[in-house]
Amino acid sequence: MMGLIDLILLSTFLSVSVTSETFDPMEGEALVIKCPTRSSSVKTTWVHMDTHKRVPAEEEGSRVFSIEQFLWFLPTSREDSGNYTCTTHLSNNHTKSYNMSVQVHSYKPGECFPNRIRYPNDTGRGKIVCPTIDNYKNATIVQWYKDCKPLQGQRYFKKEKYIYIENQTREDDGYYTCQFIYTHKGNVFNVSATRIFISGVKYSPLPPQIIFPKNKDIIEAELGAALSLKCRARLGIKKQPLAAVRWDVDNTPVESLVFSRFHEETHFFHGHEQVYYEETTLNITEVKQKDLQSNFTCIALNTMYNTRVTVTLQLKVLPNVLLITGSLILLGAIALSVILYQSFRVDIVLLYREIFQPYSVKDDGKIYDAYVIYPKNHTSEANFVEYFVYQIMPDILENKCGYTLCIYGRDIYPGEDAASAIETRMQKSRRLMLLLTHQLVNSKEDAYDQHLALYNALIQNDTKVILLEMEKIETYGKLQESLRFIIKQQGTIKWEEEHTVHPQSPNSKFWKQVRYHMPLTGRPSHLAGTR
Repeated sequence: MMGLIDLILLSTFLSVSVTSETFDPMEGEALVIKCPTRSSSVKTTWVHMDTHKRVPAEEEGSRVFSIEQFLWFLPTSREDSGNYTCTTHLSNNHTKSYNMSVQVHSYKPGECFPNRIRYPNDTGRGKIVCPTIDNYKNATIVQWYKDCKPLQGQRYFKKEKYIYIENQTREDDGYYTCQFIYTHKGNVFNVSATRIFISGVKYSPLPPQIIFPKNKDIIEAELGAALSLKCRARLGIKKQPLAAVRWDVDNTPVESLVFSRFHEETHFFHGHEQVYYEETTLNITEVKQKDLQSNFTCIALNTMYNTRVTVTLQLKVLPNVLLITGSLILLGAIALSVILYQSFRVDIVLLYREIFQPYSVKDDGKIYDAYVIYPKNHTSEANFVEYFVYQIMPDILENKCGYTLCIYGRDIYPGEDAASAIETRMQKSRRLMLLLTHQLVNSKEDAYDQHLALYNALIQNDTKVILLEMEKIETYGKLQESLRFIIKQQGTIKWEEEHTVHPQSPNSKFWKQVRYHMPLTGRPSHLAGTR
């Protein structure tokens, strides 16, 4: 019985609007929809609103097409579900549009005809008409069903598009489906349409059903402001002698609350098929903080049953508060991202290179990743800087990281003109790596390779300089102005005592900073390993 009740309710609400209709055909059946215009002589156009495309006229092999007032699906497919609009063009240059919603259902075992909600009961006199059959010319009814079972018995008389029920009783209430066949240009299609039948009685109670609100709904409210809570319920067919819709606040009826901020207003009305509704509004003159912790319960009851739903209130968040909060969160996230990137920039870039292994496919004509410039020791006494240049640096950058270095004294061949060789090697290098030491600071004259490196970096502006501060330099005042300018612009990478603990680790802070400033590795194979 509840299925019938739900169907009555749905049919009621779907029939309120004259210009909006819903169709629920079965997949694989024919469907013909008629535009509800009063005149058949006006021009009518059909548009599929979901795709904004006009439905074309019939062509050979067409499945979906329009002919004047009619929209055809021969047969329906799940992809046909959507919204359609028919527009009639009147003689006074005015137009009128009607909205049609189509929802195609797939057949499911154990489920009978789903298109029942389209066609509500239109008589209680025992005469039932097959819905929409007039849209299908020369259609033939094959079978009538009641509640999905074939209709049989002497009390039922079939004639043309009708079925008659003799001496109808309450037991005859239910779903009546006519199934017919339709032939179009030699192709045969099945069609089924279902109508609700309710026998004519004075009144009939139905198990009450609350239409709105829904159970556990959360209603927004403003402190100090008034608020209205509406509750509508369906209670039966025609006006009920004993029925009511009322509100409780924390399980106490509103009518029992003396001198309260709560007041009820009740209205009743009839919908389609004389379905009886009551609507009670709970008016709160001033919302207080304690109301946000209260339960508001709507109760609907009649002679058959009672049902209830409970809603709660929550503080309404003003849009500007949301905007400010969202903006602060966004700005905070951006600031945090900037701080994290600045703090871990080197690690992030190196991790990116390790994971994605990017490289430039451009052949820049370079051979070396870096040309190393360091102060030359003019004595036979060994020092740490030379050990660093000839032992530690090649081991870390070349052997473990895959870079190619050019080191004076190792990669300039005997017999070459020193000045020319230095200039050529620098031009073939992607970086210039300059080691800053006390010897360099106190030197009275610039080495040729140092002078050329600064010229390339500042004047030519085509080679990046990496400055390694190998010894702590208290002041840069003794350095030449061009070198001080570069230090001011980009700073130096300082070799500190703790770096000497594990000098062969490319993941120490010093070597991470050096790798960060070095070009990408993994360049094309014809350059790899070139000396």
